[in-house]
Amino acid sequence: MDYVIETRNLVKSYKGKSAVDGVNIHVKKGEIYGFAGPNGAGKSTVMKMLLNLTQPDSGEVLLWDEKIEDGSFECLKRIGSIIENPYFYEKITGRQNLELHCEYMGFHNKGRVDEVLQTVGLHDIEGKAVSHYSMGMKQRLAIGRAILTRPELLILDEPINALDPEGIREMRALFRRINRECGTTVLISSHILSEVEQIADTVGIIQSGKLLKEIAMADIHKYQTDYIELEVEDIRRAGYLLEHDMGISDFKVISESMIEIYDLTKAVKEISAVLVRNDVGIIGIGKKQGSLEDYFFQVLG
Repeated sequence: MDYVIETRNLVKSYKGKSAVDGVNIHVKKGEIYGFAGPNGAGKSTVMKMLLNLTQPDSGEVLLWDEKIEDGSFECLKRIGSIIENPYFYEKITGRQNLELHCEYMGFHNKGRVDEVLQTVGLHDIEGKAVSHYSMGMKQRLAIGRAILTRPELLILDEPINALDPEGIREMRALFRRINRECGTTVLISSHILSEVEQIADTVGIIQSGKLLKEIAMADIHKYQTDYIELEVEDIRRAGYLLEHDMGISDFKVISESMIEIYDLTKAVKEISAVLVRNDVGIIGIGKKQGSLEDYFFQVLG
């Protein structure tokens, strides 16, 4: 298999506490790989080890089949990245920060700076010092810096942090376009599962430093089934009516007010009518499809 990223039994601990425990990820060339897990799961630590920013206690990282070591500078030049909070020279402008990055990377196409500022929506404030940027603007600048040199691989740690809904949508479209038009491989982490679901070809699910599952989104879709989501005021009464009056046994009580019904032999209208007739207040009812979030919690048990 043609992997751009492969890790072999990565282990990392801090002060005796395990942060990454035997992680093996496999990112294929040209795909978008979604690294999904809650905050503190180990995503950022793995990404730092990929970029040689921190050393594993054991295990190894291979990029384009080359083992990453202290002297792997040429290999790392092929990568654009955002890790945790992006840092800039605050007293100069966004444009000047990008121009400095070009010099640092030995990238001599200064005209690319204009293109990138336009792409990330900062062209109209390029003369403003970064110290006056909002968090969302800094995140846009960080994305611009990551894509500036047209890297073959993008490693993006929570890149939509601090962006508003419009910005999230714009950046999602941008990552897809870079992947599709340039063939750029993208590793993108997020604790927001709905965002991973909308962009990823493959998903790696990490929890408490352990990689629990690595699976193609197409295969996750095979597990996803339709169900009826029912929110009511009297959960006990509703459950009784479903089972004893309607003969529905394949359902699950999710919370104090929420039921998921997997038996679809009864229509939504029919269920609603029985509940209303028996004075059960309905807060909401509708047909749903299983999501990556559902699969995630299924994997976590």
